[in-house]
Amino acid sequence: MLNWNKIYYMLLDLPIKLLVRSKVIPTNLRTEVYFDSLKSMIYVLPYNSKVDLLTLRIQCLRQDLPDPLVPLNIDGVILPRYIFIHDQPCVLSLYNKELYFISLFHNYLNLHYANPALDIKLVPVSVMFGRSPDIESKTTKISAYFYFLKKIKKIFTVLWLGRDSFIFFSRSLSLRYIVINYGTDKYITQKLARMARIHFARQRLVSAGPRLPVRQNLFNKLLTSKSIIKAIKDEARNKNISLEKAKKNTIKLMEEISANFSYETIRLFDRVLSWTWNRLYQRFYIFNIERVRQLAEMGHNIVYVPCHRSHMDYLLLSYVLYHQGLAPPYIAAGINLNFWPIGTVLRRLGAFFIRRTFKGSKLYSIIFREYLSELFMHGCSVEYFIEGGRSRTGRLLEPKTGTLTMTVQAILRGVSRPITLIPIYIGYEHVMEVESYKEELHGLPKKKEGFWQMMRGLRKLCNFGQVYFNFGEPLILGTWLSQKVPQWRDHIDTIEIQRPTWLASIVHEIAITLMVRINNAATANSINLCSTVLLASRQLSLSRPQFLAQLACYLELLRNIPYSLEITVPDLTPEALLTYALEMNKFTVEYNTISDVICLSRDQAVLMTYYRNNIQHLLILPSLVANIIFRHPGVNRTQLQKTIMLLYPLLKAELFMRYSEKELSPLIDSIIDELTRQGLIDVNKMQFYPEKIFLHVLKLLAESISETLQRYAIIFSLLNKNSKLNRSMLENKSYMIAQQLSILHWINASGFFDKAVFSTLVLTLRNEEYINDTGDIVNRKVSKIYNILSKLVTSDVLSTIENSILPISKLASKDAFGEQ
Repeated sequence: MLNWNKIYYMLLDLPIKLLVRSKVIPTNLRTEVYFDSLKSMIYVLPYNSKVDLLTLRIQCLRQDLPDPLVPLNIDGVILPRYIFIHDQPCVLSLYNKELYFISLFHNYLNLHYANPALDIKLVPVSVMFGRSPDIESKTTKISAYFYFLKKIKKIFTVLWLGRDSFIFFSRSLSLRYIVINYGTDKYITQKLARMARIHFARQRLVSAGPRLPVRQNLFNKLLTSKSIIKAIKDEARNKNISLEKAKKNTIKLMEEISANFSYETIRLFDRVLSWTWNRLYQRFYIFNIERVRQLAEMGHNIVYVPCHRSHMDYLLLSYVLYHQGLAPPYIAAGINLNFWPIGTVLRRLGAFFIRRTFKGSKLYSIIFREYLSELFMHGCSVEYFIEGGRSRTGRLLEPKTGTLTMTVQAILRGVSRPITLIPIYIGYEHVMEVESYKEELHGLPKKKEGFWQMMRGLRKLCNFGQVYFNFGEPLILGTWLSQKVPQWRDHIDTIEIQRPTWLASIVHEIAITLMVRINNAATANSINLCSTVLLASRQLSLSRPQFLAQLACYLELLRNIPYSLEITVPDLTPEALLTYALEMNKFTVEYNTISDVICLSRDQAVLMTYYRNNIQHLLILPSLVANIIFRHPGVNRTQLQKTIMLLYPLLKAELFMRYSEKELSPLIDSIIDELTRQGLIDVNKMQFYPEKIFLHVLKLLAESISETLQRYAIIFSLLNKNSKLNRSMLENKSYMIAQQLSILHWINASGFFDKAVFSTLVLTLRNEEYINDTGDIVNRKVSKIYNILSKLVTSDVLSTIENSILPISKLASKDAFGEQ
């Protein structure tokens, strides 16, 4: 480097170090960028900017990466370690001349041709000061003759956005691979440069998002939609009002729904939320985010579909995505959050509001569908909660398919970019609403969201532990439709005329698949694991050795027979997990001279069922195997498998489990082998017996499914004793008996008598033909499974259930069984 260049860089380096604080994306550079050889690297930047280059250099030195200002010396040939794709405009030049970077590319390719052992890696790097998307009506092109204005603008950009800068490293590209497969001529270098330009344009789109529509222009465009024009006319005719009045009502609904995205608000709240999260949460764990980034860079429209457990979900997810280099999504938020001042703030953060139901307002439904379709047309990423509302029990809720249907309709209307659904599991160690959930499940009315309730909620803020984000297996909508409905493209642009007959069934299948994939990405942590251990004990207490032995059993089951390839299991020891859980003040310890006792009060136990339910599906089958062996010593493999095969469809529907019937048999064998390896069961002449030495571990494992089996026993006992129950009565009576059972037998689970669980169970009974299409009970099948369940629950619980059913039998005999 020339001396004057060194002086120039030294002078420029000092203010940059003072003014710039950049974030590196991705955070795990070695994994995602694939740095095979650090010595032979070249940084490829989009623009000729010394500020960008020095900003990159600061981070490279911090990350132990090669200094971009130190040139490469290859066989005596000295070439720079950085390349600018867009050279600075030449004001005085009146003709096009070969760009410098193309000749550099060509030189590097020629070196590979002469040296077969050489393999230089190109690493594309984008340096962004701020990530504000452009405005549609605003032109950003600046003539080369005003290049000096860009320099001035850059100075102010660094002053204003220097601490909001990002450095995006993309996957490295092997020049050796290019030479082998494509050669070294000038055409290849030009093509390589063109591909680099496209890549940087896509990187900008991924991180900042598409150009923002002017809100009024968006309204005007929606008003020209054929669907909305027709809906306005129908509104005027049905309500006997003028077209002008109907149009004003339409605009009012658009204002109620639509977001008012503002990058400055996002930047401000990034500061506020960073300060808040650092005090509330110890750490964020993020898994599989790279698959989302790759899809976004390939040009996919991303739809984030997370589970919904807290009001924190959308704030945390947008925050995480922003800091992972992805544009914040537009979020479908409940209309209950549209109160002052939160509603205004959320709109500017990208929230658009949705009513709980569209019934009674066809105009609203059409406007919302058109608005959502317009977001997809613009290439915006979108987030919505397929469960509709927050889970009060910790399990996934039955999916609501309205917004998902509109998403499928958007692709049928010819959206140019592929739409991909990303299921997301969000795991908490503390949910701030869990106490209010308990009250709601016990019959108290849901508290309406408002400013003062929000202020009261702020007083409850404390140490919330760690949060886990696991991005599940993507569902590419177009590919899915091609597999399930090969002729779906025939319906493109006809969606306005008639909905395809297959739409409802396909949307339901997609919804269930998304729920299964959310559960496939579940995250086990110290709180939900320790809750699972203690809640299996009837006394809600265990000695420390018993507790650690049980925790070790669960960890080995999850590690040796993983529920799916995407679940995450802590790599800590049982002792470390227990120590952390005690530090979170979720459990209490009673000290004595023999051994410490880990315990829960009854009130604590009800709250902790929420966290246990987050991962109940991970251990439910091992628990069922243990329960059958514990209560039926000497059961053989065939009997065991037949029993599980009968019960599994109920578990699958309730917990959105992933296994097919074909996968179940080898899985049961794997569980038996693992329990045998752990010394919990003994195999004697192909029969299974509890191992006495570790009987307490097997018993606690068996108890984890006891509440589920008790619920099944309630509903099948009702069906077995009452052939004249209709669906509504079956659900209500099951709920009432479960509530009574929880009081009499101290069942410490608020979700035990959740009405939604019984509603799902009754629907499953119909799908599995325990109840036929005419509403009649198939007595033979019901009796068979009732006999199985009656032997898997304790005699005192079964006696309470049967005694509770006697008065119902007399009442039900007066009613004719019919479908309601």
